[in-house]
Amino acid sequence: MKENKITLVECPRDAMQGWKNFIPTADKIRYLNALLKVGFDVLDCGSFVSAKAIPQMADTAEVIFNLDLHDSATKLLVIVANERGAEEAVKFDKISYLGFPFSISPSFQLRNTNSSLEESFERVKAIQLLCEKHGKQLVIYLSMGFGNPYGDPYGEDILFYWASKMTELGIRIISLADTVGMATPAQISSALQSLIPKYPQVEFGVHLHADPINWEPKLEAALAAGCLRYDSAIKGIGGCPMAQDDLVGNMDTEKMLGYFQEKKVDSSIDTKWLQDCSSMAVQIFQ
Repeated sequence: MKENKITLVECPRDAMQGWKNFIPTADKIRYLNALLKVGFDVLDCGSFVSAKAIPQMADTAEVIFNLDLHDSATKLLVIVANERGAEEAVKFDKISYLGFPFSISPSFQLRNTNSSLEESFERVKAIQLLCEKHGKQLVIYLSMGFGNPYGDPYGEDILFYWASKMTELGIRIISLADTVGMATPAQISSALQSLIPKYPQVEFGVHLHADPINWEPKLEAALAAGCLRYDSAIKGIGGCPMAQDDLVGNMDTEKMLGYFQEKKVDSSIDTKWLQDCSSMAVQIFQ
């Protein structure tokens, strides 16, 4: 893990996946190619999941085929929900990371991937083997990582249990996802302060959903706890369409970067391209 520089993960996939109007493939390609020039470390660019479940992502293969990585240091990440999706994803040399949403809420895991926690962990095992075979890295998103609205038991012992199970498989990137935007700064701080020292070999990140009122306290809590990996989306668009009817927006990239700049946190971002992408987002997300 880098000691003094944060890892920035821009998430247009999360912004797009629940958008009601289908975004034309050509617009996705144009937008993602522009994002590749901004200087993000990772671009969460699509998903290989059921087109029936997430129709917005049905064109991910075509989009990735048309992305130009020649002058970009940004690495591509895609989301998969099962072995079939992973088998499709590992065929692409352009893809560096596969992300798997593993909810520590049994209710939400069933709702999101139609599988129990035990079945999902077996999927993780199979996908990790595929990643190792094809030179990819698996990123585990521990969703509902700070609690959930479904009444399932939650505690740091449960978080520790699943983090430990993942590290035993050789997984080295784990992101805690505030899937429904309900995490408090205290919960974020407590979870990260517990996990980061316990697993020094793991890069822990946060995928926070927030609104215009509570984004800064959440971000402040994560940074103070030593988190160095952050997911966000330009203009804070997006959220998980499987979670609830009213999407809670993603962490707003521009606000987040402004906060990091104030705190003198190092990030290598081309502000001109960021502004261009922000203007483009206004046109695309209509």
